Amino acid sequence: MQTTFKLPEIDRYSTKHKVESLLDQYKLYLLMEPIDLQPNITSSFSIVPPTFNNQNNSQTEDIAVKRIDQENERHKFLKWVQRCVNRLSEQERAVIIKRYLSDDDIYDYEIYKELGYSERKYYRIKSRAFYKLAFIMRVEVYKSEVRPS
Repeated sequence: MQTTFKLPEIDRYSTKHKVESLLDQYKLYLLMEPIDLQPNITSSFSIVPPTFNNQNNSQTEDIAVKRIDQENERHKFLKWVQRCVNRLSEQERAVIIKRYLSDDDIYDYEIYKELGYSERKYYRIKSRAFYKLAFIMRVEVYKSEVRPS
């Protein structure tokens, strides 16, 4: 008796949306400057008496630690996306980098003209790149996971 193993079906739309949001997040992280973590200049008063337990816990130190943690997380995410994109083929990598990871906002038709592809070939490469990236990043969405809204 032969057993059959059926792979779950992938929801292409949700998967593409998830990968696209990660690539948008990558672009945003490149531009981020942690301006909102500035220490207060005015003094604050508290009813709670200070504790003397040999731990420095000033607001400036807390902000510095938080800023370093955020910076490390951002760098880790950027490196992860770069490693994932570098696993794609040369054509797929070129499409993803030019469309989603470059500084300029560029449209699809500009990219396929620049790369010398037909519109159909460009969209096939782009679709294949998203599909592969979803598996590389391990963010693919299966139809059984999708909940109707």
